[in-house]
Amino acid sequence: MNLRFGTDGVRGRAFTELTEAGVEALGAAAAAVLGAGAVYVGRDTRESGPALTAALAAGFAAAGVEVIDLGVAPTPAVAFLAAADGIPGAVISASHNPFHDNGVKLFAAGGRKLSDADQDAVQARLDAALAGPPRAATPPRAGRDGAALVARYTDAVLASLGGRRLDGLSIVIDCANGANSAVAPAALRALGARVTVLFADPDGRNINNGCGSTHPEVLQEAVLAQGADAGLAFDGDADRVLAVDPTGALIDGDQILAVCAADLRTRGLLRHDTVVVTVMTNLGFRRAMAEQGIAVVDTAVGDRYVLEALEAGGFSLGGEQSGHVIFRDLATTGDGLLTGVQLLDVVRRRGEPLDRLTAAAMRRLPQVLRNVRVPRADPGLVTALAADIARVEAGLQGAGRVLVRPSGTEPLVRVMVEADTEAVAAAAADELVAALGRLTPAPPLP
Repeated sequence: MNLRFGTDGVRGRAFTELTEAGVEALGAAAAAVLGAGAVYVGRDTRESGPALTAALAAGFAAAGVEVIDLGVAPTPAVAFLAAADGIPGAVISASHNPFHDNGVKLFAAGGRKLSDADQDAVQARLDAALAGPPRAATPPRAGRDGAALVARYTDAVLASLGGRRLDGLSIVIDCANGANSAVAPAALRALGARVTVLFADPDGRNINNGCGSTHPEVLQEAVLAQGADAGLAFDGDADRVLAVDPTGALIDGDQILAVCAADLRTRGLLRHDTVVVTVMTNLGFRRAMAEQGIAVVDTAVGDRYVLEALEAGGFSLGGEQSGHVIFRDLATTGDGLLTGVQLLDVVRRRGEPLDRLTAAAMRRLPQVLRNVRVPRADPGLVTALAADIARVEAGLQGAGRVLVRPSGTEPLVRVMVEADTEAVAAAAADELVAALGRLTPAPPLP
């Protein structure tokens, strides 16, 4: 058994890579490092969730930590409660992965993802436990029922508009058959929006299955068919969101950030006139921010790194192209529902359709992403490509950008190229994929 922290917690195939024994050991390791008397635990809707939640709870309980079981709860709800009450939190979820995967995300007291130092300390204790003799399984012990506490999170999202409402807006939402299935429809209706709900009937196996932020096609069709003002597509644990404008076009995290950054700056609420993004953020976003006098701070991929930069610089907005957006004055992690509410609030206040707001905020440059499967995670592959990367970048003549990086969650190397045209970006990406193919025989994923 080899459980390793990636970009966003521990993740793997449920009951084979991510076993109950391993998750119990992770709970005990986290308890020792986080040093708290209680912990909030929530999960998404996967069929493996209850068993793995029980295992994690057993590990915490064996270390003397009281478990407050939130049941099915969005990841940002767990983070909110951890921040509000000053205790750690944990979420059993594999985010946007298929149902057969699962994972564990940890939050320190205060609702923040673990620092590198704390994560390394948990990993070291976990490695030691898994390398030692098997320990007797802790008898199941029911945690305190905290499901009703999720309402505090919903109330906070509603309160984030300061009394404003979304009356008159017609919205279609795709809940990915995940953790937002009950929470998001009720919250948006409470704000006065007319809401059509898709994919909010979880059965343990349909989470992210042809739906959600990784498969928004049905949502796009529904927004067009209904003549809705907007659509929102959440992922399985609801910490990210993508939007759909009235024309059916997909609005990614970069575009959401651009709209919200411009709006916050106009209202004097964008602290230090700065936005924090990751290295994956589109070059068109960077150009648009420069034109508006908004500075851009780059971080590694992962919303925990975005949060670290937000707090270090005292900034108020940051996020990722994937739809993890952090409004630091309102939350400590990416929050799909909160982000959707803030975006819709801009539409409502400005009285302009989302497609027009997005077009005014930025022009997205063509971005081609290729995922190349490799036999194992090996950062040395990227180093070996240095000469090829330099050659391709030089060919773009300053009108584009190249990024090649190993995935933090899967045995993949991600090749990203941006250029003024799709054809130029695709040709450059294909060059790098071919070069990578000479180093490893595995074919690229489609």
